[in-house]
Amino acid sequence: MISQTVEYSLRAIVVLAQNAGKACTAKELAAVTRVPGPYLSKLMQSLVRGGLVTAQRGPNGGFQLNRNPADLTVWEIVDVLEPVPRITACPLGLKSHSGQLCPLHRSLDHTYALVEAQFRGMTVSQLLAQPGTVSPLCEESPIIPLTGLLQSAVSAGPTCDQSNC
Repeated sequence: MISQTVEYSLRAIVVLAQNAGKACTAKELAAVTRVPGPYLSKLMQSLVRGGLVTAQRGPNGGFQLNRNPADLTVWEIVDVLEPVPRITACPLGLKSHSGQLCPLHRSLDHTYALVEAQFRGMTVSQLLAQPGTVSPLCEESPIIPLTGLLQSAVSAGPTCDQSNC
């Protein structure tokens, strides 16, 4: 139900949230998230147009979250990229279904409503703060500092370990 585009964008948002206040270049984000660079750049521009991320060019430029992770919901990210469809009328245009959905479409819309409710109730901060031994996009530590990460990611692959987390 979640497209690769949305999943890639969620990865990028998580990294930006983990590095709050620091601009992350597209190259750095691509290395950490394991998203192909050109595709990531396209996704980031969609997030900028959606008002979730800011972009700054130049030597100290990069991308930053435009919102507090505690206030940014997964729904808002999904909605900017690929809104979850809701079924309000018969997709087939059947006259006998006017004013009501058939059991199939009513069930599908109910499922979409559950997904929407789950995403609306989940913030980026909550994703990062969930208990357990695994942190998003990182093998050992909940924070992925970008300082030096790009160099190690190029030589060792885009994973993070104790030496750079």
